[in-house]
Amino acid sequence: MSNDLAKFINSKRRHKTDVAISRQVKIAQSHNTFNQTNIKQPHRLAKRHAMDCGNPGCFLCGNPRKTHKDRLTQQEKRLFQDLEKTSDRHSNGLPKDQDE
Repeated sequence: MSNDLAKFINSKRRHKTDVAISRQVKIAQSHNTFNQTNIKQPHRLAKRHAMDCGNPGCFLCGNPRKTHKDRLTQQEKRLFQDLEKTSDRHSNGLPKDQDE
């Protein structure tokens, strides 16, 4: 680290990691997680989330293509929706001609 720019970039990267770890520790403390080692050893949360149980078959943590029956993610559902049908995202669900 010969110059000030390299030192600044390195300190910025370390600060970003520390902030991410502190956020995950805060989440773990607020939810009273079953695994208390995350709170005692916070650097374990550097590369994984506090609420991730690690079970790939879990409905919340696992891959939606493997755990859900529809096999499509929300983003893919939006991509493949019918584009000819006009829908207003902020409506009450009625077509535009039936509004009260």
